[in-house]
Amino acid sequence: MRFPLTSTARMKSYQQAAGFRSSAALAKEVSVTFIESDGNEVQATGEEGINLMELAHENDVDLEGACEGACACSTCHVILDDKIFDDLPEPTDEENDMLDLAFGLTDTSRLGCQVLLTPEMEDSTLATVPTFHALSDIYTSDLLKHAARFQLLTEAFIATYGFKPSFIVRAPGRVNIIGEHIDYCGFPVFPMAIVPDSLIAVRASRERRIRLANINPKYPSREFSCEPGSSVTINNSTHDWTNYFKCGYKGAIEAIDCTNPQGMECLMDGSVPSSAGLSSSSAIVCCAVLATMKVNDRLLPKSDVVETAVASERYIGTNGGGMDQTTSIMSQSQSAVFIEFNPELKITPVKFPSTDPQITFVIANTLVVSDKAVTAPVCYNLRVVETRIGALILAKHLGIANRAACKDIDPLTFKVVMDEYFSTQDTAGSDDVQVWIDHLDAMLHASIEAFGAHPDGYTREQMATALDMTPDALSAAVHEDRFPVRAQQFKLLQRAQHAFSEALRVVKFRQICESGDTRINYCSALGDLMNCSQDSCRDLFECSCPEIDELCALARRSGSFGSRLTGAGWGGCTVHLVLKDKVGSFIAAIKREFYAKHVPNMNDEALSDAIFVTTPGNGAAFYMFD
Repeated sequence: MRFPLTSTARMKSYQQAAGFRSSAALAKEVSVTFIESDGNEVQATGEEGINLMELAHENDVDLEGACEGACACSTCHVILDDKIFDDLPEPTDEENDMLDLAFGLTDTSRLGCQVLLTPEMEDSTLATVPTFHALSDIYTSDLLKHAARFQLLTEAFIATYGFKPSFIVRAPGRVNIIGEHIDYCGFPVFPMAIVPDSLIAVRASRERRIRLANINPKYPSREFSCEPGSSVTINNSTHDWTNYFKCGYKGAIEAIDCTNPQGMECLMDGSVPSSAGLSSSSAIVCCAVLATMKVNDRLLPKSDVVETAVASERYIGTNGGGMDQTTSIMSQSQSAVFIEFNPELKITPVKFPSTDPQITFVIANTLVVSDKAVTAPVCYNLRVVETRIGALILAKHLGIANRAACKDIDPLTFKVVMDEYFSTQDTAGSDDVQVWIDHLDAMLHASIEAFGAHPDGYTREQMATALDMTPDALSAAVHEDRFPVRAQQFKLLQRAQHAFSEALRVVKFRQICESGDTRINYCSALGDLMNCSQDSCRDLFECSCPEIDELCALARRSGSFGSRLTGAGWGGCTVHLVLKDKVGSFIAAIKREFYAKHVPNMNDEALSDAIFVTTPGNGAAFYMFD
């Protein structure tokens, strides 16, 4: 099936030198990467001055252009990033007339036939969330199962609202392979999207109401006003599924500056286990953000959607770092994602090494429920605060607290402190991975020096004294008014040791995946890093639980090379690296020795939901009805 670029074309470009010839004598060549609807990147090179439609056709990019550049259709619609868009001349009336007919119009849409290729297009790269008309472009297996689910959701929507939905938005859950609790420290992480996802069927409504229903009858229907000037109330004291939708809706309306929002009718279906560490809540938030933007005809680029979703979920009261939403929006099939947050968001798809038998990942749910929003003051948010205060004290210990990079940023993270400390070091010509290793090793030693005098933790008064401020001022500095915490002792040494060592493991994990060195025993090398991560989560970050520890130990005895918790921890899911030919016996052993012991009456369907194999899945998408 062919997909025109009408809703998702984005470009990144860089100028290439035109050999030894003078640029005055020869037009420069410019290379542009078109990002198609299915996420496929196609690099195209052409001479400065041709239009983007011509460039696409010369390089076999699937950009239709039915009128062949006569500005009489909208089928060469492309979406540019803000920098390139702002530098272009205003569109003519004829182009605006055609753009009004374009599918998936955005604020930076133009017709490719009207945009000339210039060297100034260097490094522009963005893509909007893709739109599909076939489930085979979203899922790579079990298509009949997914088709039945979409059909059931559509029929339930008609039964609920009396009309067929206009579209279904889906956002997947995620499993973090390695890199736990370090996204909010500014360090990179290594997750992948999974097949289980949240679906929301949506239809615009003339009523000034947002109506929410769930295909699962245990979740009650809700509705709220979207009259101009009305505000969305999120009551964090009640644990209601619609709070997550409200977070996404509120954040999206603010992001697109919508003063006259459209009414919506929504029906949700979710297959991501709740409170299991697979980001079911973030999947709902991402769906809500995307649905709200689309219904109000203001669909933003992927990076802006991520930023909106991250900020939106904080309305629920958890001070998250951004990994969950980034993975749900940005992922590509068959690849994990190496996500960097500082100095700017950067996503690098990384494939797992080719092995025979193939590496697979099994997710096993401990069935211990730990709701991140409910336990935040003593678990998740507390860890965030401990790392933030740790960064403040470490910066002071290293003598860089008064530098602008540390003083003028909020929040200050361990990654910012590390980068600023080494900012004057000349690393030109050095191996990037080795630089990471050297810097993280140095920070591990520095954290012992900075926090070693308090191996059992700090009191609030001791932390405030170390920073020459009052306890109230320190509380304000880490925003406890928005994200309150409760603790007698704050274990800064242990949290810093985990953050720096976990970041080191993430960097090494990616290095092994991309090495191409056939002498490496990939399963052992990657598995060892995962096992060390679990040890650190248990001993230093204290976010494991007895059931996780038991399940990981059993998994290693049953054929897993690497086993660890995934997600926030304190319960929820675990992830295990297992060779494909051992998956059957591995799952059978876990069912027999863990689930039969802890939940002996589980039926086969429940067991299949509790433990399953997963592969890297696609990120968020819209499914449009023909």
